[in-house]
Amino acid sequence: MAPEKLLEIQQEFTREWAGLWQAASQGTLEAPSDQRFAGEAWSASPAHVFLAHAYLLSARTLLKMADSIEAPEHMLNRLRFATMQWVDAMAPSNFLALNPEAQRRLIESGGESLQQGVANLLSDLRKGRISHTDETSFEVGRNLATTEGAVVFENRLFQLIQYRPAGPRVYARPLLIVPPCINKFYILDLQPHNSFVRFALEQGLQVFMVSWRNPLAADDDGIQHADWDAYLEEGVLEAISVASAISRQKQINALGFCVGGTLLASALAVAKARGEDPVASLTLLTTLLDFTDTGVLDVFIDEAQVLLREQQFAAGGVLAARELATTFAFLRPNDLVWNYVVNNYLKGQAPSAFDLLYWNADSTNLPGPFYAWYLRNTYLENNLRVSGKVRACGVALDFSSLDMPAYVYGSREDHIVPWASAYASTTLLRGPMRFVLGASGHIAGVINPAARNRRSYWVREDDHLPADAAAWAGAAQEVPGSWWNDWARWIKSHGGRLAKAKDTLGSPDHPAIEPAPGRYVKVRAV
Repeated sequence: MAPEKLLEIQQEFTREWAGLWQAASQGTLEAPSDQRFAGEAWSASPAHVFLAHAYLLSARTLLKMADSIEAPEHMLNRLRFATMQWVDAMAPSNFLALNPEAQRRLIESGGESLQQGVANLLSDLRKGRISHTDETSFEVGRNLATTEGAVVFENRLFQLIQYRPAGPRVYARPLLIVPPCINKFYILDLQPHNSFVRFALEQGLQVFMVSWRNPLAADDDGIQHADWDAYLEEGVLEAISVASAISRQKQINALGFCVGGTLLASALAVAKARGEDPVASLTLLTTLLDFTDTGVLDVFIDEAQVLLREQQFAAGGVLAARELATTFAFLRPNDLVWNYVVNNYLKGQAPSAFDLLYWNADSTNLPGPFYAWYLRNTYLENNLRVSGKVRACGVALDFSSLDMPAYVYGSREDHIVPWASAYASTTLLRGPMRFVLGASGHIAGVINPAARNRRSYWVREDDHLPADAAAWAGAAQEVPGSWWNDWARWIKSHGGRLAKAKDTLGSPDHPAIEPAPGRYVKVRAV
């Protein structure tokens, strides 16, 4: 750090500290707006108000110092991230001795809140994770993932669910949904009021869903050796083939969400290289094809880390779901870690029932070879964006060969797939495209039910896609409500003719195996 910059930061800290002390001495110091210190118990105690302000001033100063270090950008990002983790962990709200709300609750409950908090802590230690919701309130197949359907195909990697049509007539060309394999599919079929699957059915679409298997270390069918090629060949391409056969359509529509979108685009590039064209339209939701900017996740990836994973999984194995879940939680530590430490343990409160957070806790393991390939060729080397640089299933991958109409969606506040990185897919694909930017984050932006008509989204009605994402945003118009309605209009234009809905699910070659949501989704990570 340059000496003059350090001096500037020190002088600024001294000035702000003096002002803070003066306001406290005069009794004019108001409670900060930070939600961690917004409770009445904080504002009622001048000492705690001062403590909160002193912490926030110190935190700002430390982050400024981290930003001022003279180092390569990737080192700066890591330093910023580490500093943020330490600063967030040291908040006075996280400690019983410094949190007046927790202290008041302790006194008013006669010690019961502390007793319950310890019980909550011990329960979570047994689980190996922090509880974010009342998990007894939900059960997959009972009040989550309840849309009627049947499993019509399965192999070692996935089950394929076909849902029962919602009306007497359907579009002939079905929709296949490829969700991320690092989470379970039912984020798209939570409850009836917020189910994307149900919404798609109500639009007259035939819907198929890939339900990825949750591999366990004890499995003996070789899934722990599955790699990227396997997920493309045995996974996505097999699902496309079955959906096409059951619907008797040469082409289907396909939708990929997050990593599911990366898998889907890669599989379609394989098909194109083989001279096949199985998909009439492509929808990508918060998907990375170009990994130039991966946001805060970049701090976890370097050559040493990837090499370690490649060595770890050279002979196969399973990446534990707990590792990924912990990583994603600490991307937003105040929201997904310390908030629950305070409420669950210091205050002894039971978390409320929230379907999305139940799904978030129901994470999945991954085959190690798949994970190692993914890390190197996407986050580390960004090979997929360069035509022909990487091979899969025996052919060179080239996203520029994908010339089908595409609907590309990004979430404005997404910390996992920055929206400008989602937009970058428009520079790789070659067909007619529509880009839509939704409000909120990675999950809440996508799961924005049309019936509630909340939030908003941004579009350019001319569908002009300049190379620069900021240039697109500068001319985009905000539309109130859910982007689901915009997508529905678009996907219907690629649905083909309307035809009578079939009474039965599956086909003679692919009969129904079991009711939806199937067995695979109910396997919990251990």
